[in-house]
Amino acid sequence: MPNISEGRATACGLGAILLWSTATGLIRSVTQLFGPLAGAAMIYSLGAALLLVLLGRPRLHAFSRFHFLLGSVLFVAYEVCLSLSLGFANSNTQAIELGVVNYLWPCLTVLLAIVMNGQKARWSIIPGTALALFGILWVVSGDGLSLQGIVASVQSNPLSYSLTASGAVIWALYCNITRRYGGSQNGLVLSFFLTAGVLWCKYAISSEVIPDFTWHGSLELLIASAAMAVGYALWNLGILRGNMTLLAIVSYFAPVLSSAFAALWLGAALTVQFWQGALMVTAGSLICWMATRQRTTAQVPDPA
Repeated sequence: MPNISEGRATACGLGAILLWSTATGLIRSVTQLFGPLAGAAMIYSLGAALLLVLLGRPRLHAFSRFHFLLGSVLFVAYEVCLSLSLGFANSNTQAIELGVVNYLWPCLTVLLAIVMNGQKARWSIIPGTALALFGILWVVSGDGLSLQGIVASVQSNPLSYSLTASGAVIWALYCNITRRYGGSQNGLVLSFFLTAGVLWCKYAISSEVIPDFTWHGSLELLIASAAMAVGYALWNLGILRGNMTLLAIVSYFAPVLSSAFAALWLGAALTVQFWQGALMVTAGSLICWMATRQRTTAQVPDPA
């Protein structure tokens, strides 16, 4: 671990948040070019190779067997759910909406922490959670708030919506398991390889065919893989040496940052109602975090 100042380490953490905010747009773009399964598999394959260079080989002896097995399963399951939900989206706009639904995990992380880790929280966690959930429904509904609109959106693509909702629950579990049993960021190398392996296995039994490579497609693949790998490497520095309070606050703005980048990258037009919902999710997540902040030291999960 290089000896860097707190300011530089914090800058690394902020850089990681910015890079991860590109995930929705980049994953969607690559899967459009190479297919939902093959595109995602190539992102994680190349990302794993880059992480191996940046972080080195994983030290398996540093993990407890329980944490290693359960943590790896949850990490892989989350990454597969996220990438495939975006890849199978009906449109770019829907992919961005799914990305916001995925950001329900911060509130779920706090709620599960109360049950799993004895996390103390103030009463404000209730309105914070309600606001985040309302923001999700506001985004999914599309035009006003109606049960019919929400059901219609989900029924238009139940696979993607179920995948992204499952991913939010899985990542909340992963954050709490990691916090309770410990672990090392270096384990991400193996987790990325495992994720790539699962996606390649799914590709092998599918009818999907990888199209011919182009310079444009290859460049987008490299950018997407590098953004994820470098993001994790920078986050490793940020959480170990940086200002965790600042990183926690900024990380909860990821739904807005991610949506803004994806809209620009994919050329999608987002409604005022969408931005209102994304801001509600962000505000609700911040309220949930502050409900625990005054009782304990700040904990900063990965804003992936």
